Amino acid sequence: MLGRRIIYLILLGTFYLECSGQDPTFSQFYANSLYLAPSFTGATEEYRFSVNYRNQWPSIPGVFHTYSISFDKAMPAFNSGIGVLATYDVAGSGNLSTTNIGLLYSYDFNINKEWHIRPGVNFKFYYLGLDIGRLIWASMISGTGTTPSITPPPFDNVADVDFASSVMAYNDRIWGGITLDHLLVPKTSFYGDDASVPIKMNIFGGMQIIKHTRLRQKLQEVMSVAMNFQKQDKYYQTDVGLYYYKDPLIFGLWYRGIPLVTSQAGDAIIGLVGIKTSNIHIGYSYDFTISNLISSTGGAHELAIIYEFNNLSLGQQRKRIRAIPCPEF
Repeated sequence: MLGRRIIYLILLGTFYLECSGQDPTFSQFYANSLYLAPSFTGATEEYRFSVNYRNQWPSIPGVFHTYSISFDKAMPAFNSGIGVLATYDVAGSGNLSTTNIGLLYSYDFNINKEWHIRPGVNFKFYYLGLDIGRLIWASMISGTGTTPSITPPPFDNVADVDFASSVMAYNDRIWGGITLDHLLVPKTSFYGDDASVPIKMNIFGGMQIIKHTRLRQKLQEVMSVAMNFQKQDKYYQTDVGLYYYKDPLIFGLWYRGIPLVTSQAGDAIIGLVGIKTSNIHIGYSYDFTISNLISSTGGAHELAIIYEFNNLSLGQQRKRIRAIPCPEF
């Protein structure tokens, strides 16, 4: 057990010192839609409040806890939406953390009777933190004294600004879009070097293949197929899956690791179960690892809670922004 922990520490230290940092990934990316693309800002009836939590690789001590909280509001009179998104990701014995706090805006263009185009932007503050006193250095692991020591970084935090932009097209049943994040390539070095966060690209989309509604267009049964491709630096992955919603329950099954479009072929199978009411949506998913790490990581747990509400009195009229047909999870 001690030997395994030492190996984990060495791997984490190597990752921290030599590799480019990658953004956290949510399996329920539509449950954290503002994180996926700022174009989703305000794509709700009026107000939306979302909380997301991901625990990745729980069998490995001290790594990969990600928290996200967002609030957005539709402004139908201006065909727009505004919002705020905060994410916090922490990993490792030194609590290496990344915090992003952003202001988002989107605008909806009606190009014809069927299709809409919705661009969006996210202006954000980027903060990288580290608890240097909790780090375990190579010289502390070796009892012989032959392992060279590593000079601790002079800084325990790095702050910068960042920007993301997206555009999405959709109609009643089909949607698709692209997001480019870290366009200002924020700094990410505790030693004052030129290291920066690499630009990330997401391409996402899908289609409703079954759609049944009741009176007033309330969805009763929907089956959707969807995909999400993302690339950051030399790493890339593709998620492909199926959602099935039967009021009030929703189920999902995803596969991550398609050969040729994923760095790690055969990475994980993801299962989702959730409940959706008129105001509250709750979803839980589990990533079952199918790669060579199957016996080491413990997969990943993810929880999403979404609360949608409005403050309009009965009978009060409002202009609606056309609903995007993608799933909530």
